[in-house]
Amino acid sequence: MAVILDGKKLRNKLLDKLKFEIEQYGVKPSLAVILVGDDAASQIYVNNKKKTADSLGIKSTVIIYPTTVSEMVLLDKIQELNNDDSVNAILIQLPLPEHIDKQKVINSISPIKDVDCFTLENCGRLATGLKPYVYPCTPKGILLLLDEYGISLDGKHVVIVGRSNLVGKPMALMVLNRNATVTICHSHTKNLKEITKTADVLISAVGEVLIEDDMIKNEGVIVDVGIFRDADGKIRGDVQFDSVSKKSAYISPVPGGVGPMTIASLMINTVDLYKIQNKKSS
Repeated sequence: MAVILDGKKLRNKLLDKLKFEIEQYGVKPSLAVILVGDDAASQIYVNNKKKTADSLGIKSTVIIYPTTVSEMVLLDKIQELNNDDSVNAILIQLPLPEHIDKQKVINSISPIKDVDCFTLENCGRLATGLKPYVYPCTPKGILLLLDEYGISLDGKHVVIVGRSNLVGKPMALMVLNRNATVTICHSHTKNLKEITKTADVLISAVGEVLIEDDMIKNEGVIVDVGIFRDADGKIRGDVQFDSVSKKSAYISPVPGGVGPMTIASLMINTVDLYKIQNKKSS
Protein backbone atom coordinates (compact mmCIF):
# COMPACT_ATOMS: atom_id res chain seq x y z
CA MET A 1 0.00 0.00 0.00
CA ALA A 2 1.30 3.43 -0.96
CA VAL A 3 2.57 6.03 1.48
CA ILE A 4 0.11 8.93 1.55
CA LEU A 5 1.53 12.32 0.58
CA ASP A 6 -0.27 14.23 3.32
CA GLY A 7 -0.73 17.82 2.19
CA LYS A 8 -2.80 18.82 5.22
CA LYS A 9 -0.09 17.78 7.65
CA LEU A 10 2.66 19.59 5.74
CA ARG A 11 0.49 22.67 5.23
CA ASN A 12 -0.04 22.94 8.98
CA LYS A 13 3.68 22.52 9.63
CA LEU A 14 4.66 25.18 7.08
CA LEU A 15 2.00 27.65 8.16
CA ASP A 16 2.92 27.31 11.85
CA LYS A 17 6.49 28.21 10.90
CA LEU A 18 5.27 31.07 8.71
CA LYS A 19 3.05 32.48 11.46
CA PHE A 20 6.00 32.56 13.87
CA GLU A 21 8.08 34.34 11.21
CA ILE A 22 5.36 36.95 10.56
CA GLU A 23 5.11 37.69 14.28
CA GLN A 24 8.72 38.93 14.15
CA TYR A 25 7.89 41.67 11.61
CA GLY A 26 6.86 45.16 12.61
CA VAL A 27 4.40 45.42 9.71
CA LYS A 28 2.02 42.74 8.46
CA PRO A 29 2.60 41.39 4.94
CA SER A 30 -0.38 42.34 2.75
CA LEU A 31 -2.33 40.39 0.11
CA ALA A 32 -4.96 42.00 -2.15
CA VAL A 33 -7.40 39.71 -3.98
CA ILE A 34 -9.64 40.91 -6.81
CA LEU A 35 -12.84 38.91 -7.33
CA VAL A 36 -15.12 39.59 -10.29
CA GLY A 37 -18.67 38.25 -10.38
CA ASP A 38 -20.57 35.84 -8.16
CA ASP A 39 -19.15 32.45 -9.17
CA ALA A 40 -19.76 30.22 -6.14
CA ALA A 41 -16.53 28.24 -6.44
CA SER A 42 -14.47 31.43 -6.77
CA GLN A 43 -16.14 32.88 -3.68
CA ILE A 44 -15.27 29.76 -1.68
CA TYR A 45 -11.65 29.85 -2.86
CA VAL A 46 -11.29 33.54 -1.99
CA ASN A 47 -12.90 33.09 1.43
CA ASN A 48 -10.52 30.21 2.20
CA LYS A 49 -7.53 32.32 1.16
CA LYS A 50 -8.66 35.24 3.31
CA LYS A 51 -9.39 33.04 6.31
CA THR A 52 -5.94 31.43 6.09
CA ALA A 53 -4.19 34.78 5.63
CA ASP A 54 -5.99 36.33 8.59
CA SER A 55 -5.10 33.38 10.81
CA LEU A 56 -1.40 33.90 10.04
CA GLY A 57 -1.28 37.64 10.61
CA ILE A 58 -1.26 38.51 6.90
CA LYS A 59 -3.40 41.53 6.09
CA SER A 60 -5.85 40.40 3.41
CA THR A 61 -8.14 42.63 1.37
CA VAL A 62 -10.80 41.28 -1.00
CA ILE A 63 -11.96 43.71 -3.70
CA ILE A 64 -15.23 42.59 -5.30
CA TYR A 65 -16.63 43.79 -8.62
CA PRO A 66 -19.83 42.81 -10.48
CA THR A 67 -19.60 40.69 -13.61
CA THR A 68 -20.33 43.79 -15.69
CA VAL A 69 -17.20 45.65 -14.51
CA SER A 70 -15.16 47.18 -17.33
CA GLU A 71 -11.63 46.12 -18.14
CA MET A 72 -10.44 49.71 -17.56
CA VAL A 73 -11.79 49.74 -14.02
CA LEU A 74 -9.81 46.60 -13.22
CA LEU A 75 -6.66 47.99 -14.83
CA ASP A 76 -6.99 51.22 -12.86
CA LYS A 77 -7.44 49.34 -9.60
CA ILE A 78 -4.41 47.14 -10.27
CA GLN A 79 -2.33 50.22 -11.04
CA GLU A 80 -3.47 51.72 -7.73
CA LEU A 81 -2.42 48.54 -5.90
CA ASN A 82 0.91 48.48 -7.77
CA ASN A 83 1.62 51.99 -6.49
CA ASP A 84 0.54 51.24 -2.92
CA ASP A 85 3.64 50.32 -0.90
CA SER A 86 1.47 48.77 1.80
CA VAL A 87 0.30 46.06 -0.65
CA ASN A 88 2.88 43.30 -1.17
CA ALA A 89 0.98 40.74 -3.24
CA ILE A 90 -1.83 40.94 -5.80
CA LEU A 91 -4.02 38.05 -6.94
CA ILE A 92 -6.69 38.04 -9.64
CA GLN A 93 -9.19 35.27 -8.93
CA LEU A 94 -9.94 33.42 -12.15
CA PRO A 95 -12.03 32.99 -14.23
CA LEU A 96 -12.77 36.52 -15.44
CA PRO A 97 -15.82 37.43 -17.58
CA GLU A 98 -15.41 36.92 -21.34
CA HIS A 99 -15.45 40.63 -22.15
CA ILE A 100 -12.22 41.12 -20.17
CA ASP A 101 -8.80 40.32 -21.65
CA LYS A 102 -7.48 38.00 -18.95
CA GLN A 103 -3.82 38.16 -19.95
CA LYS A 104 -3.88 41.94 -20.30
CA VAL A 105 -5.28 42.30 -16.79
CA ILE A 106 -2.88 39.79 -15.26
CA ASN A 107 0.10 41.30 -17.02
CA SER A 108 -0.74 44.73 -15.61
CA ILE A 109 0.30 43.44 -12.16
CA SER A 110 3.78 44.56 -11.15
CA PRO A 111 6.00 41.43 -11.44
CA ILE A 112 7.32 42.02 -7.92
CA LYS A 113 3.73 41.78 -6.60
CA ASP A 114 2.67 38.88 -8.85
CA VAL A 115 1.91 36.28 -6.18
CA ASP A 116 0.75 33.64 -8.71
CA CYS A 117 3.73 33.98 -11.11
CA PHE A 118 1.33 34.67 -14.00
CA THR A 119 2.79 37.84 -15.54
CA LEU A 120 4.78 37.58 -18.74
CA GLU A 121 7.97 38.70 -17.00
CA ASN A 122 7.78 36.03 -14.32
CA CYS A 123 6.71 33.34 -16.82
CA GLY A 124 9.63 34.36 -19.02
CA ARG A 125 12.05 34.18 -16.12
CA LEU A 126 10.84 30.67 -15.32
CA ALA A 127 11.02 29.55 -18.96
CA THR A 128 14.57 30.83 -19.45
CA GLY A 129 16.00 29.40 -16.26
CA LEU A 130 16.04 32.69 -14.36
CA LYS A 131 14.38 32.81 -10.95
CA PRO A 132 10.97 34.51 -10.93
CA TYR A 133 10.13 36.63 -7.89
CA VAL A 134 8.05 33.68 -6.65
CA TYR A 135 7.10 30.33 -8.20
CA PRO A 136 3.54 29.31 -9.23
CA CYS A 137 1.56 28.16 -6.20
CA THR A 138 0.39 24.67 -7.22
CA PRO A 139 3.67 23.46 -8.76
CA LYS A 140 5.56 24.96 -5.83
CA GLY A 141 3.28 23.13 -3.40
CA ILE A 142 3.84 19.84 -5.23
CA LEU A 143 7.62 20.19 -4.99
CA LEU A 144 7.40 21.08 -1.28
CA LEU A 145 5.33 17.93 -0.78
CA LEU A 146 7.79 15.70 -2.66
CA ASP A 147 10.69 17.25 -0.73
CA GLU A 148 8.99 16.54 2.58
CA TYR A 149 8.91 12.83 1.74
CA GLY A 150 12.47 12.79 0.45
CA ILE A 151 11.47 12.09 -3.17
CA SER A 152 14.27 13.21 -5.50
CA LEU A 153 13.54 14.06 -9.13
CA ASP A 154 17.16 13.94 -10.30
CA GLY A 155 17.35 11.62 -13.33
CA LYS A 156 13.73 10.51 -12.89
CA HIS A 157 11.16 10.34 -15.67
CA VAL A 158 8.36 12.72 -14.75
CA VAL A 159 5.18 12.46 -16.81
CA ILE A 160 2.74 15.37 -16.54
CA VAL A 161 -0.80 14.90 -17.82
CA GLY A 162 -2.21 18.33 -18.64
CA ARG A 163 -0.60 21.35 -20.31
CA SER A 164 -2.33 24.30 -18.64
CA ASN A 165 -0.54 27.55 -17.88
CA LEU A 166 -1.63 27.08 -14.27
CA VAL A 167 -0.05 23.68 -13.60
CA GLY A 168 1.25 21.62 -16.52
CA LYS A 169 3.61 24.03 -18.25
CA PRO A 170 5.23 25.61 -15.16
CA MET A 171 5.42 22.20 -13.49
CA ALA A 172 7.38 20.85 -16.45
CA LEU A 173 9.88 23.71 -16.26
CA MET A 174 10.30 23.40 -12.51
CA VAL A 175 10.98 19.66 -12.52
CA LEU A 176 13.29 20.13 -15.50
CA ASN A 177 15.28 22.52 -13.32
CA ARG A 178 15.67 19.61 -10.91
CA ASN A 179 17.25 17.46 -13.63
CA ALA A 180 14.20 15.32 -14.33
CA THR A 181 13.42 13.96 -17.80
CA VAL A 182 10.01 15.39 -18.61
CA THR A 183 7.13 14.25 -20.82
CA ILE A 184 3.95 16.32 -21.14
CA CYS A 185 0.76 14.54 -22.21
CA HIS A 186 -2.54 16.17 -23.20
CA SER A 187 -5.82 15.57 -25.01
CA HIS A 188 -4.08 14.93 -28.36
CA THR A 189 -1.50 12.49 -26.96
CA LYS A 190 -1.64 9.06 -28.55
CA ASN A 191 -0.97 5.89 -26.54
CA LEU A 192 -1.32 7.72 -23.22
CA LYS A 193 -1.18 4.50 -21.22
CA GLU A 194 2.14 3.45 -22.74
CA ILE A 195 3.66 6.78 -21.71
CA THR A 196 2.25 7.00 -18.19
CA LYS A 197 3.43 3.45 -17.45
CA THR A 198 7.03 4.65 -17.86
CA ALA A 199 6.70 7.42 -15.26
CA ASP A 200 8.78 7.32 -12.09
CA VAL A 201 6.65 10.30 -11.04
CA LEU A 202 3.20 10.82 -12.58
CA ILE A 203 1.50 14.21 -12.09
CA SER A 204 -2.06 14.42 -13.37
CA ALA A 205 -3.86 17.78 -13.65
CA VAL A 206 -6.84 17.22 -15.91
CA GLY A 207 -10.04 17.40 -13.86
CA GLU A 208 -11.61 14.06 -14.73
CA VAL A 209 -11.13 10.47 -13.64
CA LEU A 210 -8.38 9.31 -15.95
CA ILE A 211 -5.59 7.36 -14.25
CA GLU A 212 -6.28 3.65 -13.65
CA ASP A 213 -3.98 1.09 -12.05
CA ASP A 214 -3.02 -0.37 -15.44
CA MET A 215 -1.62 3.02 -16.47
CA ILE A 216 1.08 3.34 -13.82
CA LYS A 217 4.50 1.93 -13.13
CA ASN A 218 4.95 -0.39 -10.15
CA GLU A 219 6.23 1.54 -7.12
CA GLY A 220 5.83 4.89 -8.89
CA VAL A 221 4.98 8.23 -7.30
CA ILE A 222 1.48 9.53 -8.10
CA VAL A 223 0.52 13.19 -7.64
CA ASP A 224 -3.17 13.92 -8.22
CA VAL A 225 -3.85 17.61 -8.93
CA GLY A 226 -7.37 17.19 -10.33
CA ILE A 227 -10.34 18.01 -8.09
CA PHE A 228 -14.03 18.02 -8.98
CA ARG A 229 -17.38 16.64 -7.82
CA ASP A 230 -18.75 13.54 -9.53
CA ALA A 231 -22.39 12.86 -10.33
CA ASP A 232 -22.98 11.72 -6.75
CA GLY A 233 -21.50 14.92 -5.33
CA LYS A 234 -18.34 13.22 -4.09
CA ILE A 235 -15.07 15.11 -4.35
CA ARG A 236 -12.79 13.23 -6.73
CA GLY A 237 -9.41 13.53 -8.39
CA ASP A 238 -7.94 12.29 -11.66
CA VAL A 239 -6.70 9.05 -10.09
CA GLN A 240 -8.66 5.91 -9.17
CA PHE A 241 -7.26 6.07 -5.66
CA ASP A 242 -8.27 2.67 -4.27
CA SER A 243 -6.67 0.58 -7.00
CA VAL A 244 -3.72 2.85 -7.83
CA SER A 245 -2.67 3.20 -4.18
CA LYS A 246 -2.14 -0.58 -4.01
CA LYS A 247 0.40 -0.47 -6.83
CA SER A 248 2.25 2.83 -6.26
CA ALA A 249 4.91 3.72 -3.69
CA TYR A 250 3.53 7.19 -2.90
CA ILE A 251 0.23 8.85 -3.72
CA SER A 252 -1.44 12.17 -2.94
CA PRO A 253 -5.12 11.95 -1.92
CA VAL A 254 -8.00 14.16 -3.09
CA PRO A 255 -8.93 16.03 -1.02
CA GLY A 256 -6.04 16.57 1.38
CA GLY A 257 -3.04 16.34 -0.93
CA VAL A 258 -2.13 19.09 -3.40
CA GLY A 259 -5.01 21.45 -2.51
CA PRO A 260 -3.77 22.40 0.97
CA MET A 261 -0.25 22.85 -0.42
CA THR A 262 -1.50 25.38 -3.00
CA ILE A 263 -2.93 27.58 -0.24
CA ALA A 264 0.25 27.18 1.81
CA SER A 265 2.35 28.22 -1.19
CA LEU A 266 0.21 31.31 -1.72
CA MET A 267 0.86 32.39 1.87
CA ILE A 268 4.59 31.67 1.59
CA ASN A 269 4.72 33.62 -1.68
CA THR A 270 2.99 36.61 -0.06
CA VAL A 271 5.57 36.70 2.71
CA ASP A 272 8.44 36.17 0.25
CA LEU A 273 7.27 39.17 -1.80
CA TYR A 274 7.04 41.22 1.39
CA LYS A 275 10.63 40.26 2.22
CA ILE A 276 11.88 41.09 -1.29
CA GLN A 277 10.17 44.49 -1.26
CA ASN A 278 11.47 45.26 2.23
CA LYS A 279 14.87 43.63 1.60
CA LYS A 280 14.54 41.26 4.51
CA SER A 281 16.51 38.00 4.58
CA SER A 282 14.97 34.66 5.47
